[in-house]
Parts: sequence; C-alpha cells; structure tokens
Amino acid sequence: MIGRIPILDVQPAVDCGRRPARAVAGETFQVSATVFREGHEMLGAGAVLRAPDGSRHPLAPMRELAEGSDRYGAEVTVTSPGLWHFHVEAWGDPIARWHHDAAIKIPLGQDTELVLGDGARLFERAAAQIRTLPAASAGQAKAARAAVEALAARLRDPAISPLDRLAAASREEITAILTAFPLREMLTRSARLPVMAHRQRALYGSWYEFFPRSEGAIADQPGGHILASGTLKTAARRLDAVARMGFDLVYLPPVHPIGTTARKGANNSLNAAPGDPGSPWAIGSADGGHDAIHPDLGTLADFDAFVARAGELGMEVALDLALQASPDHPWVTEHPEWFTTRSDGSIAYAENPPKKYQDIYPLNFDNDPEGIYVAVLRVVRHWMGHGIRIFRVDNPHTKPLPFWERLLADVARTDPDVIFLAEAFTRPAMMHALATIGFHQSYTYFTWRNSAEELTSYLRELSGTAAAYMRPNFFVNTPDILSEYLQHGGPAAFGVRAVLAAMLAPSWGVYSGYELCENVPAVPGSEEYMDSEKYQYRPRYWEHAETVAADISPFITRLNMIRKMHPALHWLRNLRFHYCDQPEILCFSKSTTGTAPGADGDAAGAPHGDLAGAQQGGMAGGQEGDTAGAQQRDTVLVVVNLNPYHAREATIWLDAAALGAEPGTELVVTDELTGQSYRWGQGNYVRLDPARAPAHIFSVAAGQPGG
Repeated sequence: MIGRIPILDVQPAVDCGRRPARAVAGETFQVSATVFREGHEMLGAGAVLRAPDGSRHPLAPMRELAEGSDRYGAEVTVTSPGLWHFHVEAWGDPIARWHHDAAIKIPLGQDTELVLGDGARLFERAAAQIRTLPAASAGQAKAARAAVEALAARLRDPAISPLDRLAAASREEITAILTAFPLREMLTRSARLPVMAHRQRALYGSWYEFFPRSEGAIADQPGGHILASGTLKTAARRLDAVARMGFDLVYLPPVHPIGTTARKGANNSLNAAPGDPGSPWAIGSADGGHDAIHPDLGTLADFDAFVARAGELGMEVALDLALQASPDHPWVTEHPEWFTTRSDGSIAYAENPPKKYQDIYPLNFDNDPEGIYVAVLRVVRHWMGHGIRIFRVDNPHTKPLPFWERLLADVARTDPDVIFLAEAFTRPAMMHALATIGFHQSYTYFTWRNSAEELTSYLRELSGTAAAYMRPNFFVNTPDILSEYLQHGGPAAFGVRAVLAAMLAPSWGVYSGYELCENVPAVPGSEEYMDSEKYQYRPRYWEHAETVAADISPFITRLNMIRKMHPALHWLRNLRFHYCDQPEILCFSKSTTGTAPGADGDAAGAPHGDLAGAQQGGMAGGQEGDTAGAQQRDTVLVVVNLNPYHAREATIWLDAAALGAEPGTELVVTDELTGQSYRWGQGNYVRLDPARAPAHIFSVAAGQPGG
C-alpha cells in the first residue's frame, strides 16, 4: 500500500530489493527516490542507513535533484564491511510551508500578526519534539531547543518589526537546527533495502598476470629451445619488479598438472612436439587435479612461499578457477557421470564452433549437480587454506547461475573477504546476472571500446545504474585478447589504453608483455598472440628490456603511483565527463572528499616520463604513500588523445560543479606526468602528441600555479 507521503522507486535497488546492492567499506553512493504529496503542501525527505549491527546512522537530508522533478537524493557512506540496510523517510514540512507563505504575506502587510503567531506555534512544536540524536549530545539538543524557543518568543514580540521577526526565522543557526531536528508531520517510511559492503579490494586494485612456468624457463639460447620449465621459486623472483611497478595483485593462470591426451602444441596446433607444455587450462593428469601443483612448478610448499613473498611485498595473489578437465583428470575416471557422453561412447570435448578444444572436457552440471558442487567447494576451500582470497573465474557464463549463487553465498558466509572476478566476455544479460548473484568484479567490453563516444556511453552505464551491482575490471590485454587497436597503434596505443584503464576504472590489469608492447597476432585479423603463452613457454629477459623496441614499464609505474596518490581514482561512481570539441580527445574527471580505500603503500622511485620513461623528474601534485587521514577534496582531471598516430588539439569545456568549483573559478591544474602547471578556466586549449605523451593527468586545485 502506498504511504501517506508517496515514496516511489527507491534506489539503489537490485532485483527490486530482493538482492543487495553493492558497495565497499568507505564508499559513498547516492540514495534516491521519487517523493511527492497532494496539493501545494511542502515536504521533506531523508535517507537513513543502518549498520550491520543494527545501529542507525543520522538522517541524511535529501534534496530535489532537478527542480520540479520530484526526484530526491542524498549521499550516504557505508563505513565497514557487512550487510547494511537503508530506507527513505518523507514527511510534511509545515515550517517550510510557513516560510513560503510568510515571505509573501508579511512584506505586503497581509495578516501579519496572524502569520507570525502561526509561525511561533510551529517553532514551539519544533522545540518540544527535539530529542537527542546520534549526531548530537544531550547538551547540544538542549541548546538547540532553547534557541528555537527563543525564536518563537521573538516572533510574538510586537516591539520588534515584522520584517525583523521574519528574518530571525531564517537565521543560519535556526536553519541548521531544523535540519538536524526537523518538525515532521505524517512521517512515512519506505521499505528497507539491503547493501552489501565488501572489503575495499573488491573495488580497487591494480592486477598483473603472468605465467610462472615462463619466468625462469631455461633455453639453450635466447629465443631457442626450452630445456626446463620455470618454477614457482623462479617466478617469485619476478615479484619484486611487479611490486616496484605498483601493482596490488598478482594473478596466476592455472598452476595444476596438465593432461597429455590431445595436448595442444605451439600456436594451438593439434600435434604437440616433445617438450611442449600444453595449455594450463587443460587441467588434470596422473599427478592430480584442481587441488594439485604441476610437478614442473614445484610443490605446495613452494606455492605457499610464493604467496608469502607476495604478501611481504604488499601484494595479494589471485588464482584461476577453471571448472573443466583434461581427458587425464582423475575426475574423468572417478566420476564419468560429471561429463557428457556422446552417441559413440566418447566424452564430448569443449567446442565453440568452429573452435575446438580437444584437450578439455567441460563439466555437465546437470548430471550430478550435488557431487560436482561438493568437489568444487572443496577445491576452493583448499586454496583458501593456502592463502588465496581472490579467484579469477574462467568462463563462469558457461556454468549454471544457481551453481555460482550457491557457491559464492556459502563462501561468503564463512569468509566474506574472499573475492571472485568473473571472466565473462559474453552477452550483457549474463554478465549482469553474474554480478547480481554474487560475483564481486567482472571483466567488461572495455577492450573493444575505442572511440570517445563508445567510451563515454559505456562508462556512464558502468558508473551509473550498473554500479549498484557490477564492478568493472579493465584489463588492457589478456592471453586471449590482443586487440586490433594494440596490434596497429604502436607504443602510443599501449600508453593510451593504459591511461584509460588506470584512470577510468578503480580496478585495472595487464597481462605480462604489455609493458614491452608485444603486439604480433597469430594471423591477420586474429586477436590471438603469435607464439601464445597459453601453449608454450614465453620467457622474457627482463634484464635486457632496454633492448626491445619499447619498454613502457616506467610509464605504467607512474600510472600506478598516481592511482595510489589520489583517492578520487579509487572510486567508480564519481566519474564525470567534460565536453571537448575534438571527437578524438576524451576528457573526464574524478573528485572526492575523504580518505582512499586500499592505499597499500607507494611505488617508490617511479619517475615522471613519457612512454619510454625518457623524462625523469620530481614528484608533482602531492606526496607519495598512504593517504590515510586526508580529508581535503581530491580531484583528478584526465585528457587523452585517442588517436595513437597523430597529434590532436581541442578546446576543453569544464563542468565546474563536477570539479567541486564555483562557475568562473580559475583552477590550477598540475600534470602528474610532467610536473607542469597551468591556469585553467571554463574553456581551455590542449594539444597532445602521442609520440611524446598521450595524455594529461592533472591534479586540480584553486590558487596560483607553482613552478
């Protein structure tokens, strides 16, 4: 039934409130609702948060978002992990109505004493109902009551002019008191809606993916025949360099034994040569299945040491969870019912016509759903017991949604800090459904959004309504995806995409080799890499990186440092776009007030510089390190040339409100890549040459420019 004061379409609401909206500890988001009432009566509205322990936060006053829209909104902040709830309250506001009428009548001398007497009665009622709220001490409530009672007496005092009495009712002190202690009639409450707040890493982090078997692999000569696989011990040596680049997470593809039946060879050939290691996603052999370590990589003790070393460097380890099996997996003989048997008695291998994956058997979740569920949950908890709190889930869209909903809920009940990233490059409906049932993050279509129009439209979706349940992770490349933009754009293209991913999304990631601008496809028109690491060892001789055509690791290091320095870049919903008169230049900003989530230290020693790291300089726009305790507004403004071949120039028209500035305010913008400062107003000229730097990343402040 509709309330006395109608409150409709309360947001954020996922699946009509049947599932919780998403946030992370420290995140601010907008609660909104359509609120109205009959006639010309005035109303007030507010949002109320309840913490996981049931305690009620102070009312957050709601304001009409657009004049005449009847749509009201307020910003609220969840401060800790757990299941929160919120609701909207609306009420008749007789004091607001009195102010409206009195401001018209008293200057005209109409019913002056009657109007002032009515006002006095309203303020006496307001004083009588003031109670101590969580935001005020008993002493503050007593002082507020006394101030409102004094106002009521003043309104009745004929010795004071009517206009002075009217003005007294609008004093800032009185307005503040009635905001904290509103006089409310016909109070109406909406239904409570849930918000699940996760730990901050669920939203913010920089990911680095690499194959342990390639790190430390021994060849008879550089680029020659591989004599021995890299191991977890040799891979651990790479962690220091990854940490120096400022990454927060190391993501490992499957580290389990690999089958030999139908093993794929180099470049996905059907005939593996002696020594070909096969695909890590063809999981399982006589050496074990999903709970085992490939013997070539080492032992579980080596894995534990790898995870521990990453932790010492301030990084987490994410592990691939790929629910499929090679023909040699123990499950195939122990539980043949878990797979699909064809009419000739053979087990069906994976296909996505015309692609065939003869080395992989997909699970059939309908034959023995309970048996498969128990086995998978055991595998997940096994790796949780070895320090894994983040799983990147391979192709979750090819498994039933009820399976994932149950698995993620069961893990969350005992270990709410465990995070699952959905690798789901699939139809929008499935991607969104995976997010609503419990996945903490998702891959996206970012890889294929290249123009300013495409990026603007997609990011408005992701940072708008979708942000209530879906958190994007912008990987610039993966072992499966070498985009056409990167194949043809040269090092500048790699810089452009890194800036976009690192600045637009709180979570972004790179697959090893990106920093070397590896861009050769298997065949023209393909997004597969030539000599794909999925099927062979790919040792990279990092100590000789300066000899390659391009090494943008200093640039990536700088991007990650900027991310750590600026709390605004740790959020998603604060993204705003600014108008540009050049269609190949994109301008956007992020702004916030408060501390940053997950600021896990800094990336000491990261230089300023162009893509090759040639320019070296001092820090610009702030101090390195943790931002804990900072409460000043942090604003970052990014301008990117999306054309990796040619310089582009444009005029940028700034939305001052999005930057936390008054219209006409002169701003000082300091480029975090070069250290240069400029005075900017509403309209500003830019020229970006991708051969030098593909973007400006400005910190924004008011005042005189430095330097």
